[in-house]
Amino acid sequence: MTLSQKTTIAKPNQLPKKWFHVDASEQILGRLASDIAMILMGKHRPTYTPHVDTGDFVVVTNAEKVVMTGRKFEHRHYAWYNGYTGQKMESYKDRLARKPEDLVIHAVRRMLPKNKLATQMLDKLKVYAGSEHPHQAQQCETIELGKKASS
Repeated sequence: MTLSQKTTIAKPNQLPKKWFHVDASEQILGRLASDIAMILMGKHRPTYTPHVDTGDFVVVTNAEKVVMTGRKFEHRHYAWYNGYTGQKMESYKDRLARKPEDLVIHAVRRMLPKNKLATQMLDKLKVYAGSEHPHQAQQCETIELGKKASS
């Protein structure tokens, strides 16, 4: 007797999208970003399909209160090129003071796949510096992310 097993492959717009709310205050940036990337990709669902965007929406508040371990805020730098001679550099501490949302967005973006699907996934990430956000109508489910796994 043979058992037949079925593999389900998700199709675009087949699964309903959920909204999650994450409070980033006193959360470690890298751990928080990796958990958010998993939700944006849809890897938290049993119907994960690599070539289909099966992820959910994530709303992050209190981005200015995110932390890094050690002295990474002073030692790490965010660099970019603007077309002129010389590269622009800014420490993560200065970036946090100037644009706290960008710190979380860039950390999550680097943990997503490097393809066209990643831009669709990143569009579902909403980051706000303060504790207020305009997505109350979506009835976001609050979840705890970025915590160290206890063994």
